[in-house]
Amino acid sequence: MALYVQKYGGTSVGSVERIEAVADKVCGFKQQGHDIVVAVSAMSGETNRLIGLAKEIQSQPNPREMDVLVSTGEQVTIALLCMALESRGVSARSYTGAQVKILTDNTHTKARIQDIEVTSMQRDLEAGRVIVVAGFQGVDPDGNITTLGRGGSDTTGVALAAALKADECQIYTDVDGVYTTDPRVVEGARRLDRITFEEMLEMASLGSKVLQIRAVEFAGKYKVPLRVLSSFSEGQGTLITIEDDAAVEKPVISGIAFNRDEAKLTVIGVPDVPGVASKILGPVSKANIEVDVIVQNVAADNTTDFTFTVHRNDYEATQKVLEKVASELGAREVVGDNKIAKVSIVGVGMRSHAGVASKMFDTLADENINIQMISTSEIKVSVVIAEKYLELAVRALHSAFEMDVDGSVSG
Repeated sequence: MALYVQKYGGTSVGSVERIEAVADKVCGFKQQGHDIVVAVSAMSGETNRLIGLAKEIQSQPNPREMDVLVSTGEQVTIALLCMALESRGVSARSYTGAQVKILTDNTHTKARIQDIEVTSMQRDLEAGRVIVVAGFQGVDPDGNITTLGRGGSDTTGVALAAALKADECQIYTDVDGVYTTDPRVVEGARRLDRITFEEMLEMASLGSKVLQIRAVEFAGKYKVPLRVLSSFSEGQGTLITIEDDAAVEKPVISGIAFNRDEAKLTVIGVPDVPGVASKILGPVSKANIEVDVIVQNVAADNTTDFTFTVHRNDYEATQKVLEKVASELGAREVVGDNKIAKVSIVGVGMRSHAGVASKMFDTLADENINIQMISTSEIKVSVVIAEKYLELAVRALHSAFEMDVDGSVSG
């Protein structure tokens, strides 16, 4: 039979009743003869509660001590789930990240996994036990507890699956798979049976919140088949895997992602000389602000307007940086807009179909939606538009590409 690594998020283990339900689900797989390794998050709300306690004592807590504190949330879950499994007659053993051992670098609060020791886990699997591992955490070379950053339990699950050469990594969440777009925006959104790592990575980076980007990157690198499933309903979910020969029959567009958390800034009248982009973006980067879409327009008077987007939370900080930069460069002014959104169409089918971008642009024009910026890659087209038109744009594109219809999508 198969070896499955299953990851259950905070909402899936949010109460004793839900932990009992997870135990029932795990028992079902075990009764079918499968080997099971489970990675779990802290119970929903627990990590925030622990962070709140720390902030009551210290406004900027020591990162090492924060890792010691917040890692306890998952420790509660692994113990409770093992108790629930044992009460059902299933032998189970809990492991903290240090007990596994999940070796990471020493960057506290956002560590990266370097290696995983599998000997003890393999021994327990051979003995017929279910292994329950605390997600989100590891240990550095000096034995210090580390955490992997928000959503790190997804990464733990995928990393365990890679290390153990599991047949599949199953991510259980509060949704039953990956959809063509957010069903809360488009009523006809359809669950995808499968999607490629490349498409899922684009979807995650462009605003889809189903999976963490790092987990998808890890799965793609080690070719770990990922399946997104619901903890609360039965179903096949969505399989995320490598592109194969069946891709030629795939829809041109697999999904529409969007992000409301965008802001746009423009430095107007910058002298059009070599290195000006570096002089603008260098200080922004030094302020630890990530830049997304970039557009540069050269005017007839040998000046350029330099426009880029950032996360909306960084809008005011970026403005302050740019005002100083503009003064130093002799630019005319800095203008901004924090009421924008980014809408993206994603699909590996774009590689072999022409006219996808023009169809997107025509669709938005038909709805009188102005495109402010455009960014493309081999398998995606993103546009920046006014935020007030976001849902209209998503619905119009979903309809234009016939994404609510099973079968081929028009290109």
